[in-house]
Amino acid sequence: MEFGVQFFPSVGPDQKSASQYWGEALQLTQRAEQLGFTNVRTVEHYFHPYGGYSPDPLIFLSAAAAITRTIRLITGAVLPVFNNPLKLAGQIGMVDAISNGRVEIGFARAFLPHEFARFRISMDESRARFDEGVEQVRRLLEEENVTSEGRFHSLEKVTSLPRPTQQRRPPFWIAALSTRDSFENAGRLGYHLMGIPLAGSQMGELLKVYRDAWQAAGHPGQGRVMLAFHMFCAETREKAAAIAREPLNIYLRSIVNAASDWMTGVASKDYPNYQKMIESISKETYETQVEKGCAWIGTPDDIRDAIVSYDRAVGGFESASLQVNFGMIGHAEAEQSMTLFAREVMPHFKS
Repeated sequence: MEFGVQFFPSVGPDQKSASQYWGEALQLTQRAEQLGFTNVRTVEHYFHPYGGYSPDPLIFLSAAAAITRTIRLITGAVLPVFNNPLKLAGQIGMVDAISNGRVEIGFARAFLPHEFARFRISMDESRARFDEGVEQVRRLLEEENVTSEGRFHSLEKVTSLPRPTQQRRPPFWIAALSTRDSFENAGRLGYHLMGIPLAGSQMGELLKVYRDAWQAAGHPGQGRVMLAFHMFCAETREKAAAIAREPLNIYLRSIVNAASDWMTGVASKDYPNYQKMIESISKETYETQVEKGCAWIGTPDDIRDAIVSYDRAVGGFESASLQVNFGMIGHAEAEQSMTLFAREVMPHFKS
């Protein structure tokens, strides 16, 4: 198993400036590379303390590329529904060049009703916009003189520049939360999978859907899965809990607040059961997340046990993407946690 770091801002200007947040994230990225973490990623969200400091993950990854040499740079994830594929393909090619071929592109459908409302895009178009956008970006990166008549964007004899440094193109990931079709489509298309085991119970079943679809489509191997976890490692269980409990609870409240429209009557055919999912997350706490293995918080021994247990429960996965400075965890505390994790936990999971 490999380990990466993830930056998912869940703060606002009254808590921490964007300048401070991203300055700390870049310092932690440099440290992560030194410690042997293999990748770094960040999100695309808008307008709200939940993710809103990161409207364009490729900007952060470009900055990270300039201060690192080996760590892989992953969007976790870009949202085709809010982006023109011509613009997105060009940005990907540019960051791939700046990083000398280290960028990987995760795509997601978006799920926050307030974002769709502010962009004035129907949530019922989410799946169609996603499928069309990913395919058009793929073609623009792989091919020249691309012509594509789409429902939302049409291209005629377009060659995107810069051409990708990686050939045929950077690896693609599909982010999936709880919709079975999303896991199945990722496997069928032969793309890597990003999962978020925030709500717990069905991840093993959904990963099997992904693996089965991958194999049924005739792709070699069984695919590649990255799962996201909150992580805080300390010398004692009491210290870890004292530092991480409230920041994790703040993060959980932030996602529910950002997605609250789902619980006040919003519905969409493209998002079945999202009201129930957000209601379920609203009941999550620090204690339930740790108990379910969705948050790896404690001593090195605690975290090693949690990793082994969760890996077995879901049938195995290849990469863990760790939120290390969630909520208001400070820079020094996050760095100490990462260092202890790298020294005492990571060596037990080397291939």
